[in-house]
Amino acid sequence: MTSPTPVEHLDVLIVGAGLSGIGAAWYLQRDHPQRSFALLEARGATGGTWDLFRYPGIRSDSDLHTFGYEFKPWREEQSIASADRILAYLRETASENHIDSHVRFHHRVLAASWSSAQARWTVEVERGDTGERTTLTCSWLFCAGGYYRYDEGFTPQFEGRDRFPGPIVHPQHWPEDLDTAGRRVVVIGSGATAVTLVPALAATAGHVTMLQRTPSYVMPVPAVDRLGNRLRRLLGEERAHPLIRRMNIAKGQLIWRFAQRHPDRARKLIRWVNTRALPAGYPVDEHFNPPYGPWDQRLCAVPDGDLFRAIRNGSAEVVTDRIVTFTEQGLLLESGRELAADVIVTATGLNLQAFGGIRFTVDGAEVRLPETVAYKGMMLSGVPNLAYAIGYTNSSWTLKIGLLCEHFTRLLTHMDRNGYDACRPEVGDPAMPTRPLLDFGAGYVRRSVDQLPKQGDRMPWLTSMDYRADVRLLRTDDVTDPELHFSRAMTPAAPGAPAAVPA
Repeated sequence: MTSPTPVEHLDVLIVGAGLSGIGAAWYLQRDHPQRSFALLEARGATGGTWDLFRYPGIRSDSDLHTFGYEFKPWREEQSIASADRILAYLRETASENHIDSHVRFHHRVLAASWSSAQARWTVEVERGDTGERTTLTCSWLFCAGGYYRYDEGFTPQFEGRDRFPGPIVHPQHWPEDLDTAGRRVVVIGSGATAVTLVPALAATAGHVTMLQRTPSYVMPVPAVDRLGNRLRRLLGEERAHPLIRRMNIAKGQLIWRFAQRHPDRARKLIRWVNTRALPAGYPVDEHFNPPYGPWDQRLCAVPDGDLFRAIRNGSAEVVTDRIVTFTEQGLLLESGRELAADVIVTATGLNLQAFGGIRFTVDGAEVRLPETVAYKGMMLSGVPNLAYAIGYTNSSWTLKIGLLCEHFTRLLTHMDRNGYDACRPEVGDPAMPTRPLLDFGAGYVRRSVDQLPKQGDRMPWLTSMDYRADVRLLRTDDVTDPELHFSRAMTPAAPGAPAAVPA
């Protein structure tokens, strides 16, 4: 009789090998080098978003001194950087720290089942390249895959779509062989992707039109941080990096706080900047004056005003209208105008998918995400030993990721010192009011808000978007909390798996 094949056990299983996953692995190695871990990546490459998206002009909309890691200086001249440079930075980070050797490609996590008795997760994994299914166990599951679907973007149902004979492309699935040189391109959308695409396409296309239903706030930002570069030359990369980072964090927080406290003044200031950047007499209020307040949705940054420059030189235009139908020539709008097009780009947003679509169960009971509440923006009520990384929507994503990872490793240290195997957040006040986890007005959030966890109205159940408050909560405050409950494993692991021991 043959004995069962032992199931591999890891101390920490990180799901996703993009910006957040690589960061989580770095902090884990630094603070807990004795722990075993792996990064499971559903795709065939590291880099996440920055490897997936290939549309023209793709870049960051945050400066890389804050969007990059706190532990690794950004060494390029441009602080608003293209995707290829960001990807090179991420992969260099993974290589320098031997994180890439822990990545397992084409590994998609389908389900994870928690056993309180054994204090561990049993994780079902599917190999995307072979179709094989395998099982792992882990003491902690760290979800670092962001919050949108990697396999499909969002495109609304458009009347008459089949009538249009040319290419209709979503930026998330940009064809490598698509040639827009000399052609008329209509980009449907007004968010960060659209304002990136339009000037990039306008450089070679015959003409580009950005067609939007509702305007967005758009602000020019310098592509090059001249003060930061001067400090790097004077002080050297290592000494200048924390100083530049603090300066840029403070600047970003100041702008956000000003917009939150004085929305009318912020709106007028943005309008004044837009007016100066656009041609004399341009209808700014029609095309760049949203019906909502600044930072109710993410503000779109355009490096060196490239979108405005394309409008000024006539290679691009903005049209604010609604689509009636696609036609054989392009798009018919509610105003009666018909936009001629050879190529139509649907920059219409993302589809959200919390935790990569993983099915969670705890002691045999299914976890229903909308019934959970986020704890400190990194765990879920009633779900033990599960951490996740979702960054800021009002500033650089990575600022929050770094703080969450630091708090996670501090939590592991506390558990080591006290011999705990598990911790589980539990809401102490069942009457606590809740609201959506992602509490801002982007269309892709509104479409999927009922599928996501909730957040509360007080700490530790409030998901903060305030970096200064999060530094105190996640970096300096105690990791313990009356609503975070610690425990020890009650029974040995199942046959074929290593026995559970204190972390």
